[in-house]
Amino acid sequence: MEFHAIVAKSALMLFRRPAVLLSAAVLALAGGGTLVAQMEGAERGILPIDSSGTLEISGIKVDVPGKDANSARYAGWREAQRQGFKALWAKTNKRPLSEAPNLSDSVLDTLVSSIVVEREQIGPTRYIATLGVLFDRARAGELLGVPGQTTRSAPMLLIPVVTMGGAETSVELRNPWQRAWAQFRTSQSPIDYVRVSGLGVDPLLVNAAQTRRPARGWWRNVLDLYGAANILVAEVRLDRLYPGGPSKGRFIGKFGPDGKVLGSFELTAKDNADLPRMMNEGVQRMDELFAQALAAGIVRGDPDLIIQPPPVQEEEVVEEAPSVPAVMSVSISSPNAAWLDYGLAVIRSIPGARISGSGNVITVTYSGGPSALRDQLIARGLSASASGTSISVTSAPATLNPSPAPQSSPSP
Repeated sequence: MEFHAIVAKSALMLFRRPAVLLSAAVLALAGGGTLVAQMEGAERGILPIDSSGTLEISGIKVDVPGKDANSARYAGWREAQRQGFKALWAKTNKRPLSEAPNLSDSVLDTLVSSIVVEREQIGPTRYIATLGVLFDRARAGELLGVPGQTTRSAPMLLIPVVTMGGAETSVELRNPWQRAWAQFRTSQSPIDYVRVSGLGVDPLLVNAAQTRRPARGWWRNVLDLYGAANILVAEVRLDRLYPGGPSKGRFIGKFGPDGKVLGSFELTAKDNADLPRMMNEGVQRMDELFAQALAAGIVRGDPDLIIQPPPVQEEEVVEEAPSVPAVMSVSISSPNAAWLDYGLAVIRSIPGARISGSGNVITVTYSGGPSALRDQLIARGLSASASGTSISVTSAPATLNPSPAPQSSPSP
């Protein structure tokens, strides 16, 4: 992949972020050949597994004979389903394995999502393996007593750090510790992990060196970018007796920008082939350590690390007072009865005008007020003037015949 294309895309993504993150992208562009070589390497990036819809049990050991290799393997997987459901039921309900229900193979086939091969040996008529079983959460949840929704922590940005040969690495290069966390199925964990893949701009913003940086201004912007509320650092210091030989790992869990130590433990691996097993077990133990800290109220979101959106300015609503209809005295000066009728008809045609009385002086109720009524009369061809609440209406000259009276609007 092209480094400049990646950083250009990352810079565009960060352009709307605060200047501190944009500066990191600019420094990446000016970093020279060493940084280019680091970012262009193919040994970078492991996508985390989405396990929101499954329930997993691992470490199921089977040793099954068969008439041939395929039959033995099929029988071993069926046996793993039976043992896996019982083990997961006992673990979920915290009850003895002997109390777990026995389900038929046909029912288990509908519940099992997939089989994970952790280690296997296939012989002509025998199958020996350590397997994991994934159950569909929607189908198996009710039988296992697992609720549809569980209370989880605030989103926590997970940073896995491994020290091998004196060099610290996080997601800059692929490593067994990052792979173990990427393959960890988080659906049964009370921690809401935000796991980075190591692709794109991840190595610049989330790396081993950054975990020792307590500046809250930096972390506030990083956490806002990844949608997290705080930081969890999972460290392992790996010591090998000799290359490819026995290994000892010291695992340390930390919390927050200040690196508060939550606890530690040690595990060993017999050889290089046993290293993935140790790392997977380390992830399980580390998750339990984080869960205990969550239950104790230590692991939690920090409001100081969350960028608050600007307050929404409410528009001031000006309530208009309801208009009160005005009562006016209207006098109509006309040379004959025809013009008087015409003037009354014009007033009746004005929407909202109500007439009471008869003759040349009448009372008109109109919500617009005297000035508005005068303007309505003038617009309809009459001469009118207003003085206070009195309006004088003068018809056209007497020498002219009146126009046909307009249609009056019905009084509401």
